Amino acid sequence: MIAPKVVAVVDDEGAMRRAIVRLLSASGFATRDYASAEAFLDCPAGRKSDCLVLDIDLGGMSGIELRRRLKTSGSNLPVIFITAIDRPATQREAMEAGCIGYLPKPFAGNVLIGMIAKAIE
Repeated sequence: MIAPKVVAVVDDEGAMRRAIVRLLSASGFATRDYASAEAFLDCPAGRKSDCLVLDIDLGGMSGIELRRRLKTSGSNLPVIFITAIDRPATQREAMEAGCIGYLPKPFAGNVLIGMIAKAIE
């Protein structure tokens, strides 16, 4: 049997994080979830995921800063940014940090699943 692909979810908003985890689990993905960028960095298993769904505004270290740190360390983990603060400058900064997708909240679950599927092909 083939093991399910693992998607890490980093969002400081608990309800949103749980909703994404439920959606991904129902779609056949294994998940790991984290309430902050720092929690993700503190857990080596997170970096072994197949894809990262990452909120931009996390309160502490931003999602964009986390992506930059991962990139600097040589990680090629595909990142899909999600954000409640959708501004052209934020989207531009996210794309420059190296993401494969950018979704303003609220977003359709099937769009997120499609982006994840494309990311892990």
